[in-house]
Amino acid sequence: MSSRDKRGLLVAIGTSVKQLRLKRGLTMRELASRAEMSLRFQAQLEAGTANISVGRLAGIAEALGVDLAELLPGRSAEKRHLALLGLRGAGKSTIGRMAAEALGVPFVELDERIERSAGMGLTEIFALQGEGYYRRLEERCLEEVIRAGEPQIVALPGGIVGNERAYAMVRQRCVTAWLRASPEEHMRRVLRQGDPRPMADRPDAMAELRELLRARQPLYAQADIVIETAGRPRRRTLRSLLAALDRRGWKGPG
Repeated sequence: MSSRDKRGLLVAIGTSVKQLRLKRGLTMRELASRAEMSLRFQAQLEAGTANISVGRLAGIAEALGVDLAELLPGRSAEKRHLALLGLRGAGKSTIGRMAAEALGVPFVELDERIERSAGMGLTEIFALQGEGYYRRLEERCLEEVIRAGEPQIVALPGGIVGNERAYAMVRQRCVTAWLRASPEEHMRRVLRQGDPRPMADRPDAMAELRELLRARQPLYAQADIVIETAGRPRRRTLRSLLAALDRRGWKGPG
């Protein structure tokens, strides 16, 4: 390789690293810390002047939550997984499991991964550690799922769209599908499941739910696929989702 070609390669790698860092909402110092390298070297890398080894580049890729190949010129992120979005009661778990069975891929409930990682339930996480701790676990567990080699269907927490770094990662590496329903439909489904929490000590729970959906709707609407679920049997929702995935060429393994 000529010195000119080598320089072009280093510049391309540096540009990829910088773009992914900005998408993750990380400062240069934060990424350098995660990758266990000096801030000076990180600056040289992004400027295209650092002669980085494969091992150190792999560390950068891991810190960014991407495959090493994605940092190389001409390689784009593959949307290997399917991520389901929506409020609680959208049907993410039910439809996700049905779709996973139909396509022969694993199903992952991200909140369950978070609970296992923390060694406690979600209620305890928020009560004892706070939302910041939960969001950090959310990002870490999401990165682990995304780095998996085989396609998976992932049911995401309803509030993940409020975590900018996590949601950017989801949109970059997953085909996203919003399971849309009205606030009234969400509430009916949750109560039908025997979960009284939405109404507990909250006389204006329905109004709060409407406001929550109104606030999140523009973020959910960024999904690749939007599936209307209100008033539809589960099988019909599943068929709509599978048809939309087929049109995008996403069929799971193989």
